Amino acid sequence: MRYALLRTSALALAFAAGIGLAAAQQQPPAADVQQRAPNAAAPANAAFVNGALAVPGAPANTDTVPAKFSAKNAADDALITIAYTFKTLTDDERRAIYQALKGQPAAAVNADVGTELPPGIELRPVPNEVAARVPQTKDYRYAVTNDRVLLVGTSRIVVGVFGDATASVGEGRR
Repeated sequence: MRYALLRTSALALAFAAGIGLAAAQQQPPAADVQQRAPNAAAPANAAFVNGALAVPGAPANTDTVPAKFSAKNAADDALITIAYTFKTLTDDERRAIYQALKGQPAAAVNADVGTELPPGIELRPVPNEVAARVPQTKDYRYAVTNDRVLLVGTSRIVVGVFGDATASVGEGRR
């Protein structure tokens, strides 16, 4: 009998404690909750504003900012994954690739980042001198077309486009 009384008391105590915890976890009334649009003013003590770290000394536009708040990250998201390697090259590295490879015979194809080249296009390995200057190009092949140099991966997909004036990576397919 004592055991049953002890067990019933313990269950009643646990039930009361559970109700107390549930009451403590209730949400504040709807009038107290502020619903803000993404571009609305953030509280003065917010650590993040529009996905960017908002503390003194934090970098302004990093890769962690959501694409809906950063045009740079939205453009990066449009690139195929392997092309991001060449997006981060410096202007000097891009010019070096173009200058070293532009003199080869040109192929008759119009391609951009993400385009698969047809089997009839001859691909040459990137010379050791270029790979020594820009290590990211090692193990890639290339083709020259329309005054542009195309860097191509093993699956014949264009991963980098380098031209005369801008020597930059193309935008790629959407």
